[in-house]
Amino acid sequence: MEAMIRTRTTPSVLAALAGAMLLASLGVSIATVALPTLTRDFSAPVAAVQWVVLAYLISVTVTIVLAGRLGDLLGQRRVLIAGLALFTGASALCAAAPTLGMLIAGRAMQGIGGAILMALPVSLIRETVPRERTGSAMGLLGTMSAIGTALGPSLGGVLIAGFGWRAAFVALAGVGFLVLGIAWRTIPPTPVPSRTADGRMDWPGAFLLAVTLILYALATARGIAAVIPGAALLLPAAGLALALFVVVEIRSASPLVPVSILLDRATGSALAMNILVTTVMMSTLVVGPFFLAFSLGLNEALVGLVMAVGPLTAALSGVLAGRATDRFGARSVLAAGLVQMTFGLACLALLPGFIGVAGYVAALIVLTPGFQLFLTANNTAVMVAVRDDQRGLLSGLLGLSRNLGFMTGASVMASLFAAAVGSRDIVATAPEVIAEAFTTTFLLGSGLALLALIVAVFGPRAAQD
Repeated sequence: MEAMIRTRTTPSVLAALAGAMLLASLGVSIATVALPTLTRDFSAPVAAVQWVVLAYLISVTVTIVLAGRLGDLLGQRRVLIAGLALFTGASALCAAAPTLGMLIAGRAMQGIGGAILMALPVSLIRETVPRERTGSAMGLLGTMSAIGTALGPSLGGVLIAGFGWRAAFVALAGVGFLVLGIAWRTIPPTPVPSRTADGRMDWPGAFLLAVTLILYALATARGIAAVIPGAALLLPAAGLALALFVVVEIRSASPLVPVSILLDRATGSALAMNILVTTVMMSTLVVGPFFLAFSLGLNEALVGLVMAVGPLTAALSGVLAGRATDRFGARSVLAAGLVQMTFGLACLALLPGFIGVAGYVAALIVLTPGFQLFLTANNTAVMVAVRDDQRGLLSGLLGLSRNLGFMTGASVMASLFAAAVGSRDIVATAPEVIAEAFTTTFLLGSGLALLALIVAVFGPRAAQD
């Protein structure tokens, strides 16, 4: 009977889950194009306006594990509906914000809703989709995330050019209200766990994890030293907070993140690979534009066009990656994706030096489907194997590892590129020097993907089977 219910409700439920994932992705990308307009309208410096994006990203990162755990405790459907309502209301608040401070506060609230929208759809797949179609459903979620990333800048640009920056947040509120209605009508009630010793929220652990992630996010934010005195102490402080978090989790009767999960070789391998791979993928977004503009000499419009190849390829390959996972198994597809990524990153490091922009585009077309194969297979392997009462937690940990990789890539890989360029002003640096720095950065990225492949091949089979 349960299988019949899942089969009957899958199409409409998938529409709601895909819409939630699209919203969360749009929440990041649509705001980026508004930054120049916000600088002018609020007469604010770039360093201040950047917090419109940072507030969302940090809020998502800090709360995504908590969002998943609340889904386990209170019911997946109930928490997702609450997340959609919060995201929609916060979007409306952003649209009406009279000051930059209010806008940043609204974005932080929006990020809490975004964390729920990222974590819970992955978890609800187990509840609403037959096991043999899990990979396809995960691929659809990956496709919607990529579409949101690709669509956000163009949609935001059109809205802002025609109606001002507030229109971008009005659009988010409108889409949020629509997805909320679909989710309310179509997602079936999910069971709420009984109040046992494992059914309590670990608030001390949640607080320490939040402190750890906030400190790490600030430590990895570029240019933070110019804003926060003593920024060099942020990373050691994050390490201390993490140590305290582990101690609290070991002693807690109902830990937010059971240490046994992190020590489990299968789960630990999956999370480690997620961090490695997303670190590399983020470097294509933060390093690529500098190479395209200052080494290959492209103007802003052409840089944007070339950079859009990645998200568009990801959108086209997501569903195919899901079907491949269902047909050939998560372990095989995961390894194949990492092989393709390693090769694609090597191509990205070397081909543009020989054939210019065409080599860059060709490398992205090879690289991005490999990322989709890995992401879909890794998510499927983890979520198929997890216990029912830990689905939300594991989906939150997958989201957290992905965001940690993004932050690390934006900081560490960008710093590596800057170090390879040297201390000179990049505008005045010779194109061949920038090209060499780009090659060095992505050869290292290829090495990180190869390391993830080694973990996949020689790690525990349970992580991918």
